[in-house]
Amino acid sequence: MNMRVIIWGLLIFALLLIVALPTVMLVAFGMLPGLVAMIIDRTEERSATFCVGGLNFCGVFPYLMDLWFGDHSLGQAIGQLTDVFALAVMYGGACMGWMLYLSLPPVIASFIQVMSERRLQQLRKTQRDILDEWGDEVITDADLGGDGLVLPQQDDQNVAAEAA
Repeated sequence: MNMRVIIWGLLIFALLLIVALPTVMLVAFGMLPGLVAMIIDRTEERSATFCVGGLNFCGVFPYLMDLWFGDHSLGQAIGQLTDVFALAVMYGGACMGWMLYLSLPPVIASFIQVMSERRLQQLRKTQRDILDEWGDEVITDADLGGDGLVLPQQDDQNVAAEAA
């Protein structure tokens, strides 16, 4: 990472700590499961990060709105973080993200497999229809090399002349 980006990031973080410490504290502790998902997700698509982090943020968001539109103080943020129900909602959203991340790929894979098997049945039916209409010569021509040309047969005189 570029040193300039790191310096700007630290500067913005320090400014947020000064201006909005309760918000930073609530987001930091509430989004821990999303941070863990980001650290352990090594895939290029970052699917676990988006599933877990997105639903984790959905669990943190109502309490963030209470903090912003209510008493934006350190005591209010600590009160929300020590509320067991609030933590259950925040971390429950992350749990739902993990459930989606772990359960949806097999379901989608089986759905795609069923669709491809149905497509294969349709193609085989179309192939049978073509064979009924055109005859078995279509298969024979395809077996010779795919160009449909049949090699000319030599007559008996040419075969005898070549043998001698």
